Amino acid sequence: MKIISVANQKGGVGKTTSVINMGAGLRSLGKRVLLIDLDPQSNLTYSLGLTQKIDKTVLDILKGEARAGEVVIYKDGLYIIPSSINLSGADIELSTITGRELLLKEALRDIKGMDYIFIDCSPSLGLLTLNAFTVANEVYIPLQTEYLALQGLNALIKTIDLVKARVNGNLNITGVIATRYDKRKLLNKEVVEAIKNKFKDKLFNTFIRDNIALAEAPSFGQDIFTYRPNSNGAKDYLNLCKEIIERS
Repeated sequence: MKIISVANQKGGVGKTTSVINMGAGLRSLGKRVLLIDLDPQSNLTYSLGLTQKIDKTVLDILKGEARAGEVVIYKDGLYIIPSSINLSGADIELSTITGRELLLKEALRDIKGMDYIFIDCSPSLGLLTLNAFTVANEVYIPLQTEYLALQGLNALIKTIDLVKARVNGNLNITGVIATRYDKRKLLNKEVVEAIKNKFKDKLFNTFIRDNIALAEAPSFGQDIFTYRPNSNGAKDYLNLCKEIIERS
């Protein structure tokens, strides 16, 4: 079971979009996938139209008030652990718990039979992201192919290195996803070269093209394969998922 944290402290880079559509793409390729919304903004939960179906959330798991299996929602072939705005107080609520960086890891021992678990991380590098990095085998970083794409990444990489050294020796950055790519724009090509120089072969060969259908799908509570299966967004994420499987 591969557990992959998808993280970037910069907003608007396609983090949640990538988590949803990697999950849906792998589902279409016959894989069992669990998505975990570990962001207090709950964008993944809202984007999949789950807000009316929530009884318990990931916070209940972290607080030990529910087992992970009790919180999982099944929709369109995906298993999802949702979030809510209540998660914004997690750093304070969980601050007195011994071993609080291990809460998610302990909770996920209840989950069996998945091929992939993707964790949609909070943009902040606080306790929630620490929990995600402690339980994960891998980290994927989505990066917009635009100016300032690499700005601020040093803090993220430093956090990952620190967790690897002190808590989780199995943690590595294994994938970088180029998003909102437009081959007609010289700047996009230059940014891709900068990403390649920094991350080498960690950059996936599939670039996610700038595609309006990807922006529209969440308003219908759908992944791109359900909303617009013939779009460039669906084609790109399917190719990305094939790469993920090849790298496994």
